[in-house]
Amino acid sequence: MTAAPPAFHLIVPGPLDQRTGGYLYDARIVSELAALDTLVQVHSIPGRFPDADDLARSGLDRALAAIADGSSVVIDGLASGGLPDVVASHADRLAIVALVHHPLADETGQTSAQTEYFFASERDALRHVRGAIVTSPFTARRLADFDVPEGRIHVVEPGTDPTSVAVGPPDGDAPRLVCVASLSPRKGHDLLVEALARLRALEWSCVCAGSTTRDEDFAGEVLAEVERLGLRDRIHFPGELETDDIEEVYRTASLFVLPSHYEGYGMAYAEALARGIPVVGTTGGAIPDTVPSYAAILIPPGDVDALTEALESLLVAPDRCETLAEGARMHAESLPGWATQAERFRVAVDVLTARGPRV
Repeated sequence: MTAAPPAFHLIVPGPLDQRTGGYLYDARIVSELAALDTLVQVHSIPGRFPDADDLARSGLDRALAAIADGSSVVIDGLASGGLPDVVASHADRLAIVALVHHPLADETGQTSAQTEYFFASERDALRHVRGAIVTSPFTARRLADFDVPEGRIHVVEPGTDPTSVAVGPPDGDAPRLVCVASLSPRKGHDLLVEALARLRALEWSCVCAGSTTRDEDFAGEVLAEVERLGLRDRIHFPGELETDDIEEVYRTASLFVLPSHYEGYGMAYAEALARGIPVVGTTGGAIPDTVPSYAAILIPPGDVDALTEALESLLVAPDRCETLAEGARMHAESLPGWATQAERFRVAVDVLTARGPRV
């Protein structure tokens, strides 16, 4: 019996099992669609992204060349945004959709020249696709700046898994702050360390769970600052954790804090809210769309004074923290599941690839 062709092809840079928000999203969409008997063929391509090297360029070109004419193809924006010429060379025979977690030009820590380059490159790539799937209404609005028509953009936010409400730390322990994110400049761990140093007179502990190897230079600077400030016994960096260990981190949290400069959605925020954990975050990018005001204190990105004040206000006023926790538990009831979102993703691909010319 001949195997049924895939519903669509998904192209991602590097292995799909990487534990960042974008890869976790991609992997869950694939696995949930498989559970719904919808096959997605994944192509993992080698090389450096988004500042693509020759290996990345040839890898994307070979992957697209191997796909049959007329097939539907979704390319993660981390791969497509830096290689518009490769996308263009296959756009006439393939129905290509871009999956944009957040525009490459919006990454933190770039020079102005890099920002301009990635903006122009991704805008060019988006001209050669049938449309875009984005993970938040914010990113949908942002793509207007890239000349993508509103009707060719579909929002499919991440899902969340059913879970239990966090219980906090054991009785008698200090409030436990939790931050879940890879150590990178965009996530703002340096600001968190500075704010917590100012609050050393208060009772608290902090667990920062996430990779310390994706940006080793930045991670090294953060860890060195924790050591210099004498906070090694209060701020813990267990690294990238497996699912059960992450669940335990959330389960014992009093407060979730992530002073990210920018998010295209912010899956870790949603995971905290799903567990009824109050949030301290920022207004960077899509975060205000993801995190409701009645469950969080959101401050301007990069404002360490405001971050310090927000954390202090909750550490010294448990009643206020509980009010936000109630808001988080209420919001959790509205969060969609992964199966629902995977089906919406499949429909978005079908709609974008079934009609009309490229954008």
